[in-house]
Amino acid sequence: MELKFNLHPAQMEIFTSPKRFIVCAAGRRFGKSHVSCVKLLTEALREKNEFGYDLMSKDVFYVAPTFPQAKDIMWRLLKNLGKDVISSTVENTGVINLINGRKIHIKGSDRPDTLRGVGLSYVVLDEYASMKPETWEEILRPTLSDVRGGALFIGTPAGKNHFFELYSKAMDMSEWAVFQFTSRDNPFLDKTEIESARDTMSFDSFRQEFEASFASGSGKIFVSEEFQEGPEPMDGEYYVAVDLAGYEEVIKANTSRLRRLDESAIAVVKVGHYGWWVKDVVHGRWDVRETSVRILREAQKSHCVAVGIEKGALKNAINPYLHDQMRRIGVFPRILEVSHGGQKKVDRITWALQGRLQHERITFNKGEYLKHLVNQAMDFPNPLAHDDLLDALAYVDQIAKVVYTSDIEMDPWVPLDAVAGY
Repeated sequence: MELKFNLHPAQMEIFTSPKRFIVCAAGRRFGKSHVSCVKLLTEALREKNEFGYDLMSKDVFYVAPTFPQAKDIMWRLLKNLGKDVISSTVENTGVINLINGRKIHIKGSDRPDTLRGVGLSYVVLDEYASMKPETWEEILRPTLSDVRGGALFIGTPAGKNHFFELYSKAMDMSEWAVFQFTSRDNPFLDKTEIESARDTMSFDSFRQEFEASFASGSGKIFVSEEFQEGPEPMDGEYYVAVDLAGYEEVIKANTSRLRRLDESAIAVVKVGHYGWWVKDVVHGRWDVRETSVRILREAQKSHCVAVGIEKGALKNAINPYLHDQMRRIGVFPRILEVSHGGQKKVDRITWALQGRLQHERITFNKGEYLKHLVNQAMDFPNPLAHDDLLDALAYVDQIAKVVYTSDIEMDPWVPLDAVAGY
């Protein structure tokens, strides 16, 4: 008997992944339930897995935060898609018997006792962000050990919680695959519906629910609406502030680990009596030579007054490269040391930026950097989140000098001695 189903390209990436464990963050209406259903049916129809283990005595679980929720999401879908391979169903306990003798169980993580004492070959954890992490770590993971079974974690992010932590850790593990898809990745979803949702939802909610963003605004120090775009002011002077990340580990790190390392960030800001206008925050993971080139390139393009770099080992490491590049390209910006000044990072960033943002003393140039900056601001000060771009921007507070002369009436200067001029 053949099982027929249709999956769009993004769903196929999940379904065809050869990895034992899969973590997928996806936006609403992406088709999470559909691909989960197909995965459940195909896994339950297998008699042996790729490791050669006999699976006939093992079951397959679909787990949602609650049993009623699990029934509402998956029960009817399983019966419809699997009608040709289902021999019987048990409605009250949520059990589906397949024609090959294997079973699929519908479960709720709120009833942990019903998850114990069985051997599994596969489990789907839907909306894992709404479950206790112990559901996986202490209950379900051990049940897969007998036959080296697999798991699919799928759901919409809910801030940087245990789902995000699992998502991040999975990038470093060889048996794991990681995916992130927005609602737009479903080609069957009407794009006008997405835009309609954008118009009626808050910025933070839309990013989380439709763009599968882990940045949820949980920090509550900054508000996304405060990050307003604006044109470049006519007057003012540019400053460049740098937050450095490590170098050597970036060169040696593998591709998956690179996705989790801190980034170096270079904030380019025009400062005047109006406040700050942020032109760009260049960011990335570079070796020490490339970092020095990028700093001087931004200093050269902006004709900045000064470049601020936090004192310490990382600045000492980059100094020789900076001086070599200065001589090579003939650009000699004034390098200033900035420091934490005995302050905690959270306090330093908050004091430098929060008041300015609230009083509309910072505006931003339009650019891709702004999305990353806002994402970091919405999570700040979550210890699981990055804050490199915020840190670089906050350092401008230590190096920028503003002269307020436009509204000051001054007496005309009259020399005491017209010849000597004093």
